[in-house]
Amino acid sequence: MTVLGAARVEELARLRAENAALRARMQHRDDELEIATRMLEARARTMTSVIDAVTEQSIIGTDVDGVIRVWNPGAERMLGLPRADVVRRRSITDFHLTEELAEAGGGLAALVGAAQEQGSDVRDWTYVAVDGAELTVSVAVTPRTDDRGVHAGWNFVGTDMTEARATERMKDQFVSLVSHELRTPLTSILGYLELVLDDPSLGEEPRRYLGTVERNAQRLLRLVGDLLFTAQVDAGRFSLQPESVDLAAVVRAAEETVRVTAAATGVEVVVDVPDGGLVVHGDAVRLGQACDNLVSNAVKFTPAGGRVSLALRPAWRTAGGAVVDSPGDDAVPVARLAVSDTGIGIPAGEQGQLFARFFRASTARRHAVPGVGLGLAITRAIAAAHDGTLEVASVEGRGTTFTLTLAR
Repeated sequence: MTVLGAARVEELARLRAENAALRARMQHRDDELEIATRMLEARARTMTSVIDAVTEQSIIGTDVDGVIRVWNPGAERMLGLPRADVVRRRSITDFHLTEELAEAGGGLAALVGAAQEQGSDVRDWTYVAVDGAELTVSVAVTPRTDDRGVHAGWNFVGTDMTEARATERMKDQFVSLVSHELRTPLTSILGYLELVLDDPSLGEEPRRYLGTVERNAQRLLRLVGDLLFTAQVDAGRFSLQPESVDLAAVVRAAEETVRVTAAATGVEVVVDVPDGGLVVHGDAVRLGQACDNLVSNAVKFTPAGGRVSLALRPAWRTAGGAVVDSPGDDAVPVARLAVSDTGIGIPAGEQGQLFARFFRASTARRHAVPGVGLGLAITRAIAAAHDGTLEVASVEGRGTTFTLTLAR
């Protein structure tokens, strides 16, 4: 064999080897692609089965233009249309009240604008079923991406709240009606009691009995006032009379209000406020009500031998929302009132419900502490109306601290 022939044989062998290696790599890639495809198909089947298993919530997925691509059995049941009649044929806006969308800016942007800015959004919308029925639905909106991570549309997960919202409205109407109906006779009772108690000829024993009646009537009148206040908050009729208020004086007044009760129950109350006062801009009556609620609650939930501390300090809120003890760049001045007790505390799992109307912690019920569960709801509403915050930190059996932060 010539040298040229040997070189050709060697070249051919090399090409064959490269070809075999290339085929092996291609086969390996084909295997990898097949595995990835199977995994994607399995994931898609899993997601579809999960979505189809949800029947109590509507799950609607759209493309970037709002055209529906996902329509689960929950959506079928809620809105009365089968998947085949909706997917790729209808827009999510077709199932909303036109006037409601118009009030929010109109079109798909009204539904997804907040989620686009914040990453997600939850609010009530009115869905319109195929039979024309209007449903109040709490809708969670989140962006949807494809397998490459590219924005592909929107997910709308809806929970029918029609009955719940109707019940809430009935409850609010009932509370408002009953409160108004109770206030008039109670005011009359207290007026006549005052006249009787002013009679110098009234004996000591009848005076003592009537004094008990008056205290209980006053207690009922305060409860009626609280009920009316919560109704005003829910109806958006809650207004303030803002002025410059020395919060230190408000805190001292709250301590004076509970001083007798605290002494009678063996609870020590300690007040620590700035000597020169601390002025905020707000409604003096409402801020007094908020402080009274926090301090009276602390005393009420602290057993004999315990301690309640009221600490008022100037502070600053950073641009990120953190409250710090010293000023910094872009930080705004605030007043921070911490009401701490060594009382029975609140279970961790219940702290998220504390500010709901009529909610009472299990520790309060277990220790038979009297109350109706309105004080904290009212106090948070007052804080919010002043663009402030009310936060809680508690350990069951060791005590609770409520922190009220207000702008200065």
